[in-house]
Order: sequence, then structure tokens, then C-alpha cells
Amino acid sequence: MILHAVAERGDPTQPWLVFLHGFSGDHREWRPVGERFTRANRLYIDLPGHGSSANVQVDGFADLDALLKATLLRYNILNYWLVGYSLGGRAAMHFACRSRADGLAGVIVEGGHPGLIDDAERAQRWRNDRQWAQRFAQQPLAEVFADWYQQPVFSSLSDEQRNALVALRQQNHGVGLAAMLLATSLAGQDDLRPALQARTFPFWYLCGEHDRKFQAIAETLALPCHIIRDAGHNAHRENPAGVVACLAQILPANL
Repeated sequence: MILHAVAERGDPTQPWLVFLHGFSGDHREWRPVGERFTRANRLYIDLPGHGSSANVQVDGFADLDALLKATLLRYNILNYWLVGYSLGGRAAMHFACRSRADGLAGVIVEGGHPGLIDDAERAQRWRNDRQWAQRFAQQPLAEVFADWYQQPVFSSLSDEQRNALVALRQQNHGVGLAAMLLATSLAGQDDLRPALQARTFPFWYLCGEHDRKFQAIAETLALPCHIIRDAGHNAHRENPAGVVACLAQILPANL
């Protein structure tokens, strides 16, 4: 089994950019950014429970790692960068740290959590995720996302931006989202800080200017945080040109 993905081929001598979207997104999420790197080969993946992978379920990050590896092999991707946002960033970090990621050239994460340290925080997160999962599985998605985007991490959104996201996200499959939320809950994710600090691959971290929570998290990684101006938690959506400019400084020249 593999994950649904959309491939856009560029120069066959250049590396692949493998894009992983956030929770409730799909393969289209990164395309306004990825399409600017015309010489790169680009793969936009639908994570389990999302998009055309809505009926795919996993039982934790190890399963997700295996699906990502199988998907890369199916497309014969042997030289690649992982670019992930939020949930996709957590997936990218876990894959790079816990799998034998042959061919990995580097990892770029936008607003992804490396893992909780405190057991009390883990317990509280599990309670919260179970409550959200129950709502996603049982209630109209328009109602659930109207509340979802009131969470503090999305406080920089304008009413117009929030309403647009609610309208977009309600096209999802609620049961699939619920399953993925529980399977990849931050409560069950390893704390990846030690592995990231001992990493052998290049790693960059991006944050929106108004995303104070994840700027603070970046500090715990003891890494410089590339700030995307005029953006909050979803920087590549709020300021795609800013993210493109940042990636252009990180990725190999002429992509």
C-alpha cells in the first residue's frame, strides 16, 4: 500500500521536493509554493485520512513511516528533501529520525512540534485529541472547524481567513480525520529533540512572524528559526511568496 500523491517532474538530474501537508489539508496545500521550483521534481502527498488517502488508516508513526517509504520507492525517489507543515512537519521529523531514510538530502519544517516532554502535558493532549476526534467523527465539519480555528495557535487569522479555512476544510472526511488525529496524536509522539540534535541530515525550521508558540518551540531545538513575515501558524498559505523566498535560500541553487 502507498499514499496517494501527485508528481510534477522537472529536471531529472535534480532532487525531489516531497511536500507533506498539515492536519485537514491535502496534496494541494503546498502547490503554490512547490510550483515555483520548476527545475525540481515535486511530489505532493495526501497523508492518511486526508484527500484521496482518506480511507487509509495507520496505527501510529511507525506505520506512517512505512507508508512514506513505500510511496517514495513507488515513485523511484532516491534523492529528496522533505518539506512538511505542522502534522506534515512532525511526520517529516519522525521519518528522518526513526527510519532508514536513504537518499534524504534535508528536512524543512514549518511549525512542526518535535514532541512533548512532560507526562502531564501528554495526558492533557490525549484528552483534548480524543474530544476533538469524537467531534470530527460525529458532528458536521463546518461546526467543528468553526471551533477548531478559534484555538490560540490560530489567533492571528482574520475573520475572513478563518471563514475561508472553515469552508475549505469541511470538504474533508470526518472519520478519516478523527482516526489520523488519534494515530498521530502529539501525546504519543516521541520527543525528537535528542535525535534532531544528533542528526546527520541538514535541518531547517520555519515559523510565521505571529506564531509565538512555535517560535518558542524552535528555541528548544537550539536552532535558528527562519521567520516568515506577515504570517501566523500557516505561513505557506498566508505568505507563500515569503516561504518561497526562504526555501530558495535553503535549497540547492537553480531549482
